[in-house]
Amino acid sequence: MRDERWRVEVGPENAAWLATECRTARLAREYRPVDAGEGIVEFNRLAMGAIRELGEEEDGYVTDDGDGLRIWIGDDAFELERVD
Repeated sequence: MRDERWRVEVGPENAAWLATECRTARLAREYRPVDAGEGIVEFNRLAMGAIRELGEEEDGYVTDDGDGLRIWIGDDAFELERVD
């Protein structure tokens, strides 16, 4: 099975926060989001599973509905895209 990955552009400050301060950033390396530079964060399959465990009251919360797969930071939603 190939490694599934998702990418989201959240801006440099949010990218740094997701990669270093978010609750999932404290997990084992394979479960952490990665700051890919230029305000972009990438998630592998394990990191995506971990971030989906956050509650809606936490920054980094992910929703998957009719509007697509989005990650929330504050009141802002950013669309996640699957990359191959």
